[in-house]
Amino acid sequence: MTGRAAARRYARALFDVALKESDIERINTDLERFAGLITHHEALSHTLTNPAVPAAKKRGVVQALIERGGGLAPVLTRFLTLLAERDRLALLPEVAAAYRERLLDHHKIVRGEVITAMPLPADRLKALEQGLGQATGRTVVLDARVDPSIIGGVITRLGSTVFDGSITTQLEKMKQALIDAGQ
Repeated sequence: MTGRAAARRYARALFDVALKESDIERINTDLERFAGLITHHEALSHTLTNPAVPAAKKRGVVQALIERGGGLAPVLTRFLTLLAERDRLALLPEVAAAYRERLLDHHKIVRGEVITAMPLPADRLKALEQGLGQATGRTVVLDARVDPSIIGGVITRLGSTVFDGSITTQLEKMKQALIDAGQ
């Protein structure tokens, strides 16, 4: 099993248990905070992800971090301890990302990206989010990005779906049509 697949499985299990026993929002916040702590502290990251360090030592470090951090929800404490015992703490950033995706899915929120050649006014961005929300039946949250190379138009990504209405793509299609017609 790949690391990403394992991370998704761990995230699904954590989410399912948190949904029954805890506050899923708090678990998300605490999980991201803990993953960020490990990711941004080089020595700690090296220790907890190094296969040469025994799992028992990693478990002790995780428990000490939890105690010093003021405690976490019991569900998350058990989960982090389990990851340490199984020597799977290297998956923590991916688990946090997969958990966040499950949380958004639970709230029927889909994140996406909109790319334009020029900055998009806030009212147009909001209108685009609302239109896509009506089309998908979910709440859509878009991150706007400017890319002058598309010349004009809009490229929107929602998950794995891409709506490409850029002028660059239209010109490429016209070019290909002319090439095909000439043959």
